[in-house]
Amino acid sequence: MAGRASARRGERVPAASLPVARVSVDVPLAHLDRPFDYQVSTEQDADAVPGCRVRVRFAGQLVDGYLLERVESSEYGRKLTFLDKVISPEPVLSPEVAELARAVADRYAGSLIDVLRMAIPPRHARVEAKPSGEPAPVPDAPPDTGWARYPFGPNLLDALRSGRAARAVWQALPAEDWPARVAEAVASVASTGKGALVVVPDHRDLARLHAACAALVGEAGVVSLSADLGPSERYKRWLAVRRGAVRVVVGTRGASFAPVHDLGLVAVWDDGDDLHTEPRMPYPNVRDVLVQRSHLTGASLLVGGFARTAEAQLLVDSGWAHEVVAARETLRAVAPRVAAVGDNDWQEVKDPAARSARLPSIAFDAARAALAADTPVLIQVPRRGYVPALACGQCRAPARCRRCAGPLALPGGTQDGVPRPAYCRWCGATEAAFRCPACGSRRLRGQVIGARRTAEELGRAFSGVPVRTSGGDEVLSTVPRGSSLVVSTPGAEPVAEGGYGAALLLDGWALLTRADLRASEEALRRWMTAAALVHEAGRVVVIADSSLAPVQALVRWDPVWHARQELAARGELGFPPAVRMATVDGSPDALAGLLGELRLPASGEILGPVPLADDRERALVRVPRTEGRALAATLSEVQAIRSARKEPEAVRVKLDPLEVL
Repeated sequence: MAGRASARRGERVPAASLPVARVSVDVPLAHLDRPFDYQVSTEQDADAVPGCRVRVRFAGQLVDGYLLERVESSEYGRKLTFLDKVISPEPVLSPEVAELARAVADRYAGSLIDVLRMAIPPRHARVEAKPSGEPAPVPDAPPDTGWARYPFGPNLLDALRSGRAARAVWQALPAEDWPARVAEAVASVASTGKGALVVVPDHRDLARLHAACAALVGEAGVVSLSADLGPSERYKRWLAVRRGAVRVVVGTRGASFAPVHDLGLVAVWDDGDDLHTEPRMPYPNVRDVLVQRSHLTGASLLVGGFARTAEAQLLVDSGWAHEVVAARETLRAVAPRVAAVGDNDWQEVKDPAARSARLPSIAFDAARAALAADTPVLIQVPRRGYVPALACGQCRAPARCRRCAGPLALPGGTQDGVPRPAYCRWCGATEAAFRCPACGSRRLRGQVIGARRTAEELGRAFSGVPVRTSGGDEVLSTVPRGSSLVVSTPGAEPVAEGGYGAALLLDGWALLTRADLRASEEALRRWMTAAALVHEAGRVVVIADSSLAPVQALVRWDPVWHARQELAARGELGFPPAVRMATVDGSPDALAGLLGELRLPASGEILGPVPLADDRERALVRVPRTEGRALAATLSEVQAIRSARKEPEAVRVKLDPLEVL
């Protein structure tokens, strides 16, 4: 043994090549959102590949992590600890997904490990030990006849088939078979040997899209990923994608990070649906994730829907994406007839109470005609649980703050024996002398929803006609042909075989007067989604004033016009997406401390704080879009400082939230 350099028994020796591993540790603390260096031993050298799962000792405890990369040396300056264990040599974190996760974390002022929890499913060793099979055969390119109704539709498919990057915002025609159109775009990309990824809001859309894609690329060429799969099955399918056995992925929200090889197309359907927003930190939105992914990889992007969001319109207005819409002549030929309350004088003569009735005569007439033609009738009613807001006591126009256009609310209680006045839920300013800008009335009233007994009421009005309900715990996917009444909450509308003969969109005021920045946009999106299920000879009746912008957009079936109006209005008021905005929630002391340390750009602005429930407050922080990255960075920095100080009270930060109340 003399003269021979050898390690003592049990001593670990660093690997000869690239002995330093940079690891993202699974510790959800903002000030630890950076890679940490560890040594790789000779025994771990073969298994410790970039992207694999590892276990390391961190702050005296064993924690999991992901090996990001291996390098020759470390700048730590002290002796490095060895990796405790390589959990699996499977490289579950690809460089592309790691880069995307970092970009999403930076955009939303979050941490990398929080995003990686969404991107990578939990491990199942038994599933991981099995092979995923051979790659599916390359399908043939589909014809572009389905897209021929859109002037730039064939151009889009041609770009996808030729490998050119195409970024498009697509407005689907009423009654369009959108799963078939999306499947044709997917198959066009798959025919070149590249991968495609499509994200939809829920499992019903997923089932339709999966069937359409399987018909063009084959069952073996497409896989669906969703939260309702069992952990084992989900990991099995996810591994098949990571290993390159499947080129096409369709799924719900979490699938936006799927590790598709050689990605050629990313697409999202109905990007305005709130199911596309992740409820866990850092609360990313699918549309924004896919925009980031398209930018980083050079893949094509398709944003589709019956309606259009202000965010999608901004992509078009900025020139980053092009719109794919049908000509007005084509639209008029296939769109159902839409009627609203007060859109002609004859309504007032025939039914003087039409404006105040929940179900005026025009709605009854449309339902009777559809039932007489032996077709089902869809009745959409707002779901319960919207935040009550204040409106004008005379004309029901939403009560808005004179300073920031935010919704007014009543704080409750009294002050010196007098009820406390209304206040703004955005900026907190008191509004003691309200005057309606529409009619001049000084009276205020609360908004309530009275749609609980819709099914019973309609059942009595149309005796002998079967009544089906869809919503809550029981959501129908389809309904058969034949006369029936289908009462549904928004988002739960089943597809009717052959289309509905009529759609009645009730209680429009309850959607339009919600205390929400996106109330108008969301109401139009839900109306158009329901109206698109009506066949071209059917009728749609919306119980809302015909003079309102979203009602006009529905009557003319012009979501592009409404999106432009909405984007311009938000630009004037200073709300997303015209600006970058963050909501910051916490106890009064914690919120005051964070805002005091916040170093905003000169153009930054803080609104509030305003009280929330449970003795919490909320402040709004906004900056111009050009300063959005700086806002996210400074919020991350302040969160890291608070985390390092071990502040006892947490503060929640959301960037570009769906709600600002």
